[in-house]
Amino acid sequence: MPTFHAFPAMIRDLLPRWNQRVLDFVVPTLEIVLIIVVASMLRLVLRRVLKSIGARYHVPVEMMIGARRIGSVIISIAALLLILDRLGVSGAVLWTAFTGFAAVGAVAFFAAWSVLSNIFCTFLIVTTRPFRLHDHIELLENGEKPGLKGKVVDINLIYTTLQESGENGAHTVLQIPNSLFFQRTTRRWRDAGGIAQP
Repeated sequence: MPTFHAFPAMIRDLLPRWNQRVLDFVVPTLEIVLIIVVASMLRLVLRRVLKSIGARYHVPVEMMIGARRIGSVIISIAALLLILDRLGVSGAVLWTAFTGFAAVGAVAFFAAWSVLSNIFCTFLIVTTRPFRLHDHIELLENGEKPGLKGKVVDINLIYTTLQESGENGAHTVLQIPNSLFFQRTTRRWRDAGGIAQP
């Protein structure tokens, strides 16, 4: 007795060749449409279930939004994997590609973390303007100790350059990573006519 899975092959053998080509296109297309419809219905059911749970147990709105988004992402990923499987893409190949990409991305992210942090802090310095060029600033360790002090002469993607006055009159330059300004307190004086004004 033929099994359930043998029926499509039996039907396919009974059809003319041109119909077989049409079925090779139509069947996967219908399966993909069915997957999308089921995923949409699951999202709708999830939304209604979470809404009733939130109303019944007085769950905070933020938590319900987060749960709905996580559930929606899980449903979408499952639907995408099923669609790719219907198109002939192997799940093992996808998993290998994903884990390889994630590993390389994680290594690159941690290797470049300090550089990326300084670039992002440069953007914040330029937009929020805690100090400007030619301001006199001091980067304090805490309220008691004196810190790094000088006149801002340059702000680039990685460093802010301070020109400090030495005791002997010799001028030295400090290059401070931009991320340090968001970890410490900064004291600022504006340069008005050559005189440092608080």
